[in-house]
Amino acid sequence: MQPLADRIRPTNLSDFVGQKHILSKQSLLYKAIKSGNIFPIIFWGPPGSGKTTLARIIANETKAKFLEFSAVNTKTAELKKIFEDLRKNKSDGKTIIFIDEIHRFNKLQQDSFLPYVERGDILLIGATTENPSFEIIPPLLSRTRVFTLKSLSQDELKKIIETALKDNERGLGRFAVKMDADAIDLLIAGSNGDSRVLLNAFEIAVINAPKINKRTVVTKELIKEAFQKRFLMYDKAGDEHYNTISAFIKSMRASNINSALYYLARMVEVGEDPLFIARRMVIFASEDIGMAQPTALVVANEVFNACEKIGYPECQINLAHGTVYLANAKKSRASYNGYFKALEDVQKYGNLPIPFEILNAPTKLMKELGYGNNYNPYTKKDLLPDKLKGREYFT
Repeated sequence: MQPLADRIRPTNLSDFVGQKHILSKQSLLYKAIKSGNIFPIIFWGPPGSGKTTLARIIANETKAKFLEFSAVNTKTAELKKIFEDLRKNKSDGKTIIFIDEIHRFNKLQQDSFLPYVERGDILLIGATTENPSFEIIPPLLSRTRVFTLKSLSQDELKKIIETALKDNERGLGRFAVKMDADAIDLLIAGSNGDSRVLLNAFEIAVINAPKINKRTVVTKELIKEAFQKRFLMYDKAGDEHYNTISAFIKSMRASNINSALYYLARMVEVGEDPLFIARRMVIFASEDIGMAQPTALVVANEVFNACEKIGYPECQINLAHGTVYLANAKKSRASYNGYFKALEDVQKYGNLPIPFEILNAPTKLMKELGYGNNYNPYTKKDLLPDKLKGREYFT
């Protein structure tokens, strides 16, 4: 059966929930959709914020042909063939090419799209959960307009629940659902601003709820169970994004090579973005290894570079190599802890006066005021502001 999230997906702007900051009647995007003068777009936002839905609405509202692809399971050769066909048959009207998770195409693959976008052979709409500044090549980024979508608010998610409950044909109206406020609050909180997560969990709860006096009674306990079933399904589908990366990082932190490799394999198997994994490894190298083995940052950066240049499937070997190295390295959070202790003092005390002896004196007046006096580049003196003398951040 088609999932609830797909069944009740809105098809026009008036039914679309959320993203008022980019879809007010005075906004550029709203006016472009209504006038039909659409340009290449990148939608950047968290899962379930409406990126795919909005792309489909644009096609529907502008009467454009809509071709949808996912970078996870589409080869660039396949896309280029379609682009070539469109280039040769421009008289067929406007065609929107929607590429979900466009960040999963590496830079060389993205580069191959550029001529078609530049000439106007295709009207590209890309969707990404990752920062386009890092994940989309500059030439392609400069030819698109980036719109940032936000996680849905509690009120917006509540509106989506109400829509699902009222709709007898596509929604859950036929179930005559009875649901108390606590269950609704838990459903909203558990979805973390993701409408797809909310609707999937809601449907699981409703289908498994008991009927009492011809009403389907959905309780708080059922919602809890529904979320647990959702997480189990996500293990298979590869969407348990944050849980698995957390297990991966904590396994490396504990120097448990076997479990780190296992969680890495789980992420790779379901098509997790290799640059997402590699980026976290770069952070880990400084946060958890630091000065205990400074070369860890060099290795982690090279893993990131290799993933960026090579892509799947070969870069899984680079990820494995880096994982074993980082898990096996000695650990020290001294640099990390020291920096954040210093940051606390900066936030607490503000701009404390810097000792005169380490200030530059580019002018005569500044020299007369004592700037740079008695400066010794190899001094053993405490060079912190007077109020912080004796503080030890790094130990």
